Amino acid sequence: QVHLVESGGGVVQAGGSLRLSCAGSRLTFSINTMAWYRQAPGKARELVATITQIGNTNYADSVKGRFTISRDNAKNTMYLQMNNLKPDDTAVYYCYAPVVNAWGQGTQVTVSS
Repeated sequence: QVHLVESGGGVVQAGGSLRLSCAGSRLTFSINTMAWYRQAPGKARELVATITQIGNTNYADSVKGRFTISRDNAKNTMYLQMNNLKPDDTAVYYCYAPVVNAWGQGTQVTVSS
């Protein structure tokens, strides 16, 4: 069974930074693409960024230039470095393994103005 655990969320002022982590099993990280999603109150869950096993990345337009997705396959961990945070970034952030349709439990990010 695939198990993903996010950490690193919190409350930060606008312009600040946070780094999220997603720890998974070895099986999870032998899988190709991993992703970060987020869901704001009253809104649909949206894709934030993806990263392939070899490190190719893609980002939502709303976070390009501010967020960086990365992974350490040796540590079975994926990261999301979030800089210059805005109140609109407030959401629950989830890591996701598409190939096995596995989600983490989510971590709350709150950005105050």
